[in-house]
Amino acid sequence: QHYFIQSNLSMLTRSLMVPGARSLSTKVAVVLSGCGVYDGAEVHESSALLTHLSRHGAAVSVFAPDKEQMHVVDHTSGTPMSENRNVLKESARIARGKIAALSELNSDDFSALVLPGGFGAAKNLSNFATEGSGMSVDSEVSAAVRSFHSQGKPIGLCCIAPVIAARVIPGVEVTVGSNEGSDKWPYAGTAAAIEEMGGKHVVTDVSQTHVDHTNKVVTTAAFMCETALHEIHDGIGAMVKDLLGLVQ
Repeated sequence: QHYFIQSNLSMLTRSLMVPGARSLSTKVAVVLSGCGVYDGAEVHESSALLTHLSRHGAAVSVFAPDKEQMHVVDHTSGTPMSENRNVLKESARIARGKIAALSELNSDDFSALVLPGGFGAAKNLSNFATEGSGMSVDSEVSAAVRSFHSQGKPIGLCCIAPVIAARVIPGVEVTVGSNEGSDKWPYAGTAAAIEEMGGKHVVTDVSQTHVDHTNKVVTTAAFMCETALHEIHDGIGAMVKDLLGLVQ
């Protein structure tokens, strides 16, 4: 009876996975930057990322730097607050407590790396928010990106996070959507900063990805675009599919 139950659970699990889904031997590391669009990881992007990775059968481990945030923002007003919060502890909210310090990440244990967006990527994982194209990347984040890249393992980034790849990987091709500002694309100036850092920006729509096959970097615009939530979700889904397609 125990075998029958386990067998049926296994069949059910396989039936819920999308065609072409991978086994749980495909291990993906996700790096978060806090919790909340204005000072941490974008919650909808992070949730979409974790959902699509789950649907494709990947085994996910979540990491975040164990350090203080740049600042804390009141999400009802968009104004800074006079308190301090820890990036790891805030990220644990999204990870439902299943998280480790970024210092513990070993690229040897994983097949791919993904960084969702939110201003935390520009404030806590880097200082792009204040320094623009003169930005620097957190040392642990930079080390993780360099390690996966040097091993030829794919890296996915969405929203503002591609600026990290532009700084760390010379000549990388990425997208943040449009390079022409509008109500739909309020952050299009980021494309110029990417070019100033030596990267190549590729124009895409929100539902599309760009795959740099040479560097194995997959990017999508996500909330760089002011659009319907389901379009953000679909674009991240396309990124996950392309990312896992590069796993060897």
